[in-house]
Amino acid sequence: MDLNSPKVSRIIDEWIEEDIGKGDLTSSAITKNKGKAHWIAKEEGIFCGVEIIKTIFKKIDEKIEYNFSINDGEKFLKNQKLLELYGPSKSLLASERLTLNICMHLSGISTYTKNIVNFLKGTNIQLADTRKTTPGLRIFEKYAFKCGGGVNHRMGLYDAAMIKENHIAWSDNLNNAVKKIRLNTPFTTHIIIEAEDIKQAKDAVLAGADSVLLDEFNPEFLKKGIKELRDLSSKRTKSTKNKLIIEVSGINPRDISKYLIDGVDLISTSSSITKSNWIDLSMRYIN
Repeated sequence: MDLNSPKVSRIIDEWIEEDIGKGDLTSSAITKNKGKAHWIAKEEGIFCGVEIIKTIFKKIDEKIEYNFSINDGEKFLKNQKLLELYGPSKSLLASERLTLNICMHLSGISTYTKNIVNFLKGTNIQLADTRKTTPGLRIFEKYAFKCGGGVNHRMGLYDAAMIKENHIAWSDNLNNAVKKIRLNTPFTTHIIIEAEDIKQAKDAVLAGADSVLLDEFNPEFLKKGIKELRDLSSKRTKSTKNKLIIEVSGINPRDISKYLIDGVDLISTSSSITKSNWIDLSMRYIN
């Protein structure tokens, strides 16, 4: 994803307008023209936000100079110095809260994600995110998820089709639902079908799903069910261009070790974004 895109630039403009508005009313108290500062981590974590912070500094004042000692996706320790700053004192103060806020939030997501990804080491399973994101922050939160070692699921309703419970309830049947999507979208459209039981999952495979999402399945039941789905998938017509992707969701992160099952391609979770805490970072001024 392009963090230097015009869309991202517009969003950051809105952040600056929200916080600074017509100007920082406290800045008139400042008498020192130039200032130095650095960022310190108050706890360990995975860093995220370098390019975003650079853009914020540039928009607030191009005279702000910065030197990062860490890259996105890298681990930092408690009390580690992450960033050195030099520039107009008023501008450093005006940029402080905005840059820290977004970096603490995104680093929290990256850190939480990395902790789950560590459980998947030695397997062929990848951790995927969901569309449960903060409105207006999706591109940033999904970027933070990737910095933690995860992979992005669809960005929105526009880049993959997912037939979920309500779609099934309000459609004629699963076969017709898939046919209509194939008819009305480009041939490259990836179709995911969410299944709540093994019969529905088998119907999804027979209907031509590219991916089957198994939601809230018992891990013991999954082992048998996945083998059945793989066997069924291998019998599909030769027109099927890709291997069936099997995704598992609805897992409590504490139980993820129970789902490291052969045949699972993805485990998807919203918890990295909905349950992660901000990482505590601080800007300290140098005399």
